[in-house]
Amino acid sequence: MILKWLGHSCFLLTSEAGVRILMDPCAPSTGYTVGPVAVDAVTASHGHYDHNYFEAALGNPVRITEPGLHEVKGVRVTGIPTWHDKECGAKRGRNIMFLVEMDGLRLLHAGDLGHLPDAATLAAVGQVDVLLAPIGGVFTIDAKEALQLAQLVNPKVFVPMHYKTEQLSFELGELASFLNLLKGCAIHRMRQSEATLTPDSLGSDRVLVLEYEKPAAAC
Repeated sequence: MILKWLGHSCFLLTSEAGVRILMDPCAPSTGYTVGPVAVDAVTASHGHYDHNYFEAALGNPVRITEPGLHEVKGVRVTGIPTWHDKECGAKRGRNIMFLVEMDGLRLLHAGDLGHLPDAATLAAVGQVDVLLAPIGGVFTIDAKEALQLAQLVNPKVFVPMHYKTEQLSFELGELASFLNLLKGCAIHRMRQSEATLTPDSLGSDRVLVLEYEKPAAAC
């Protein structure tokens, strides 16, 4: 699996067979430029502009916006219902976490998760190899809660997302607030937007910090 961070909560997953899934594409008004990119499927954890910019997906991809099991060219995507806040959606509505099973890996994209999942939700999620989770607070769980989530889910690799960068047009908590909480984890700060992950290369208790994909400079 090739995991590529395009900015905010948007990731592009590419399988060994070439199946491509775009997750939570964000609109240009967020400050990030995503796509257009040819993909087989696109997911949106909820209906906010920074997570459902379908215009970034070229072709006629499958749109996955509901809970339940979906299959795209042999890749399983399971939507698990949660909330965007701590009041069962009263403030910001629903959120869907998407569990992607690709190339022998189980990757969970937590979307704009606004609370810590209960036991039933964790049971539905099951084993997780790679966790993509928000850390910026304000609209989602914050750095401390993201660490608690990681302890509950127990992934081998944690990839932070949905935090303040120089590109983002609104305020969120910064990456440093999360990294300062970590103890006993191997922190890998990449100087690129993508990483190749395999079952043999995952390791354990790793935090993978990617650089978001920056638009090419004009000639």
